[in-house]
Amino acid sequence: MKGLPNWSTTERECSMAEKINITNNIRKLRFFANEMTQQELAEKTGVSRQTIIAVEAGKYSPSLELAFRIALAFNVPIGEVFACEPTEPQ
Repeated sequence: MKGLPNWSTTERECSMAEKINITNNIRKLRFFANEMTQQELAEKTGVSRQTIIAVEAGKYSPSLELAFRIALAFNVPIGEVFACEPTEPQ
């Protein structure tokens, strides 16, 4: 999909020993899907609009099933929707 970064690769691999931050491109994907609304995405994935809002804002990590449903709604690989980024040690 044009205009989207390649989220399937990161500068550093996420490992089991470090905390990770899950990021997503849902807003960008909705924009490129004829400005799909959060409600439309919710209906396509079988969840509430509030769930989509929380996932899009990074306040809720979706189940694996929901993550795949979101990717299928946009007809893209899951790696174009979600990525993990290691957090910096504090």
